[in-house]
Amino acid sequence: LREERERLKFSQATFGEIGGVKKLAQINYEKGNRRPDTDYLKAISAIGADVQYIITGQRSDFALTPDERQLLELFRAAPLTGKMAAVGALQGVLNPGTATVIATGNAKAAGRDLNYGAPKRKVHAKTKVTD
Repeated sequence: LREERERLKFSQATFGEIGGVKKLAQINYEKGNRRPDTDYLKAISAIGADVQYIITGQRSDFALTPDERQLLELFRAAPLTGKMAAVGALQGVLNPGTATVIATGNAKAAGRDLNYGAPKRKVHAKTKVTD
């Protein structure tokens, strides 16, 4: 629970408030002294907390923050060239200086074919990023 709260960048007081409890209850939840009820879990899931992970320790595919949801929707709707550009841009942000994107005829993202029936071939797009 603490890990999810920190991932979402909330204080204990704010996270507890979102879940409908006071800071002390939030502290007790995180220490394992108390167990949150379903109303609390439903409320924090609405802001992107991965309730499956909190309960089972296994990440859920649907626990996305609103900005992650929007990014995924846009990515899924984009053509291959747009997907390659998006991946390259993110790589460039994480590794300033160079971004490399490689897509193959059987490339998949989120379980979907990136090529939508395109012929099987390798596409290399290298971009030198300078400021």
